[in-house]
Amino acid sequence: MASIRILLYFVICAMTTSFVSQAQTSKIMEADVIICGGTPAGIMAAVALDREGKSSIIVERTHHIGGLPSNGLGATDLKTLGSVGGLFQEFILRIDTYYKDTYGEGSEQHRLCTDGYHFEPKVAEKVFLDMLTELPDIEVLYRHQFDALEKNVQLENNRINSIKVTNRDTGEIVELKGKQFIDATYEGDLIAAAGVEFLVGRESKSEFNEPYAGKVYKYWEGPVGEGTTYEGDADIQAFNYRLCLTKNPEKRITITKPENYNREEYVGLIKDVITGRHAGYKYGEFKKKHPKKVLELEQSNGEVPPKVPGNPEGIRRLVNLTELPNDKSDANNEEVALISTDLPEENWFWPTGDWKSRDQFAKRLKDYTLGLLYFSQNDPELPTWFKDQISVWGLDNEEYEDNGYFPRQVYVREGRRMVGVYHFTAHDALPVAKNERPPLQATSISSGHYNVDSHGVRKREPNRVHLDGFVSYETMPFTIPYGVIVPKTVDNLLAPVPVSGTHLGFSAIRLEPTWMTLGEAAGVAAHLSIDSNKKVQDMNIIELQKSLLNEKAVLIYYKDMNPGDNGFEGMQMLGINGIFDDWNAQPNKSVNSKTIKLVEDKFNIKLAVDKKKKLKRYELANLVYSS
Repeated sequence: MASIRILLYFVICAMTTSFVSQAQTSKIMEADVIICGGTPAGIMAAVALDREGKSSIIVERTHHIGGLPSNGLGATDLKTLGSVGGLFQEFILRIDTYYKDTYGEGSEQHRLCTDGYHFEPKVAEKVFLDMLTELPDIEVLYRHQFDALEKNVQLENNRINSIKVTNRDTGEIVELKGKQFIDATYEGDLIAAAGVEFLVGRESKSEFNEPYAGKVYKYWEGPVGEGTTYEGDADIQAFNYRLCLTKNPEKRITITKPENYNREEYVGLIKDVITGRHAGYKYGEFKKKHPKKVLELEQSNGEVPPKVPGNPEGIRRLVNLTELPNDKSDANNEEVALISTDLPEENWFWPTGDWKSRDQFAKRLKDYTLGLLYFSQNDPELPTWFKDQISVWGLDNEEYEDNGYFPRQVYVREGRRMVGVYHFTAHDALPVAKNERPPLQATSISSGHYNVDSHGVRKREPNRVHLDGFVSYETMPFTIPYGVIVPKTVDNLLAPVPVSGTHLGFSAIRLEPTWMTLGEAAGVAAHLSIDSNKKVQDMNIIELQKSLLNEKAVLIYYKDMNPGDNGFEGMQMLGINGIFDDWNAQPNKSVNSKTIKLVEDKFNIKLAVDKKKKLKRYELANLVYSS
C-alpha cells in the first residue's frame, strides 16, 4: 500500500500519549457548531455561520488565531487572482484597506501590499480578529487543546454529540456540545478521533497514474534523475517556519547561536556556496556542458562568487524571499537549495503524533532554522563575501514580540488526509487537454488554482539531483467538489482543511486561499444541515451553491466575469455543469434554441423565453438562477 489507510483509530490511540490527565469534566459549553482549529479556514467557517445566524466556538491551541498567515505566510499562494472568491476576497480587501487607510493610497506600504495579497503577519492577525469581533455569536477558546483520542469524542448513531478539550493553563477539561462539528486543524485531529478513515504518505504512480507520484528525484523545473522509482510510502513532505526577515538596521534582531546548535548539519552549504551548486535544471545543464569549469569550482577556495547559471545569490541561497510592507520579507524554503529552512524526515511522525512530540519537533525546527542563519553569518569556512551578504539580515522586531520575534507556528504543509465522499487527485487539477479546463465538478464549492506542489520528503542524499519528493508542476484553475470536505461516515462533521485526496491532489488544494473558501463552504453547509435536519452527506448542493454565490464565491473561474457582474451567479451554475465551459463566459453572446433546450434538460426546468427576442448568455443565466 502506498499510504497508511487507517479505518479504526483505536490503533493510533493505543500508541499515542497525551499530557491530558483523566480529570473529570468541570465545564460544559454549547454552540450550534464546534470548530477545531483557529486557522483561516476555521475563522471563515465561524464568520459564515454567524452571518447565517448560527453560533460557534473555535478551539485554538495557542494565544493567537490565524494559522500561517498570522505566522509569516505573507505572500499569498494563488496562481490566478480572481480564481478564489467569497470571504477570502473580503479578507484581501480588508488588508488592502488597512494599508491604504494607515499609510495613504499610493504609499510604499500600500504599493507593496499588492492589492492586499502581500501583508505583514501582525496585519493578518489584526484583520482576522476584526472579522471575528465584529460578530456576536463567535467565541474563541484560546490555549485549549484537542487531543486526537477516541475518548475525547462522544459519538452516537454516527453523530458527534460533544468533544472534550483541555485548558492548557489550568488543566480544566471542557466539554463542548454542538449540532455540527468542523475539523479545521492542519493535522486532521478531529476526523481521526471520530474514527474517520484517513491517509498519511505518498501514493505510487501506479495507483492513480499521477505525474511524479511516489519516490522522485527531480531537477527543479527539469527532468527526473537517478534513484527515481515512483514507489509509494508512508512519508510526508517537509515542514519549516515562514520567517519574517528584515535588513533595516533599526528593526533588525541579530541572529544568535541557538540552543543545541549543530554545525555539522550545515557544512554541505560551504561547497554549495563556493561552487554555485544547486538543484535547478540550469545547474544540471551547466554540469553537462562545462565539466572543466565545474571541476575548477570544486577546487576553488571561494575567494570570489561563482558564476553559475541559476545560482541563487545572497540570502536567496538560504530562503525564497518575497518583499512585504515596512521593510519586511516573507522568507520561505528555497526551491533550488539543497539545504534551506525545510527539515525533512524528522516530521514524519507529526500527523498522528501527540502534542508533546509535536512541540518537541517545533523547538528542534526553531533551533535548526536559527542555526542555519547563524552558520551562514558566522562560520569561518564560509567565504567572507557570502557572510557579508547574509549578515545584513535578521528577525524583525515588530513581529512575534511574545515569542522572541520568531514565528509561533510550524508550517504544517500536510497532516492526515481524509478519505471522503470524493477523492481529489492531481488529475482533478490538470487540464483534460491542451488549453482546456481540468475536469468540471457539478458539486463545486470553490474554484482554486495552485501548482501540484510538494516539498522534499528526505534530507539531502549523495549524488541526487534534489531532495526526494520535491516537485512542482503547473495546473489550470480547477473546481473543487463538495465531497472533498465530507466524510463517508459521521453525519455531522465537515473537514475543510484535512480534505480528501491523494498526496499530490491535496498539494494543489493545501493553500490558505483555498482553505479559506472551503472553510466558508463548511460553515454554510453546517448551517444548512442544521436547518434541514439532514446529514452532511445528504446536502442540497444547489442550495449550498446559491448560498455561497450570494456571498460572492467563485465556483468556476472565467477570465471575463467577476462577482457582481450581471448574470455572474447563473453563469457559474451553467459553467460547472458544462454548458459554457470555455475560459471566457462571453456573457453578451447570443444563445440559440438548441442551447436553451440543453439547459432546460440539464436542470429539468422550463424557461419562460420570448422566442421573438434574441437571448444573451447572461440573460439565460439569470433565468436559470432564478428558477
